[in-house]
Amino acid sequence: MARYGMLIDTTKCVACFGCRVACQMQNGLPPEEAFIHIYELEKGTYPNVNLQIVPVQCQHCDNAPCEKNCPTGATYTTKDGIVLVDENKCIGCKYCVVSCPYQARVVSHETGVVEKCRFCVEEVAQGKQPICVATCVGGARLFGDLDDPNSEISKAIVTKKAVPLRSDLGTRSKIFYVR
Repeated sequence: MARYGMLIDTTKCVACFGCRVACQMQNGLPPEEAFIHIYELEKGTYPNVNLQIVPVQCQHCDNAPCEKNCPTGATYTTKDGIVLVDENKCIGCKYCVVSCPYQARVVSHETGVVEKCRFCVEEVAQGKQPICVATCVGGARLFGDLDDPNSEISKAIVTKKAVPLRSDLGTRSKIFYVR
């Protein structure tokens, strides 16, 4: 069984917002709701300053605080490591929202149900890539099986020395960043 994850190479991200817009379209989100947030970080000191673009979304943690704190079991992890929300079980209490250290949860204005990145689980089940990966014009995103040492993503994590965004939190994120 695969354990899916993603690599985001911030050195290749061109801040086109293509991943975010494609995700919004794929998930039928209104313009004010998004599962992908794009942060701009200034690095360095004058006169040697540069801008780093860091896309952040649900990290699909192996040790997900949102899942542990969900009182109804609406947040769960599939066998292949994708963290999902069962909208029929979600009561909109927002415990998962405040539990997520990555601020990756969105409360739907229409339903009041909490939503988030789902790694395009329906597309992945058909052998396709998540829409954010498929539309990334800079080639900054890779998706695949983290448990397969021969997969493109596993090799890239090693060769590019990719690391989780906040490994100090102990969430065991399945999204790795090249920074």
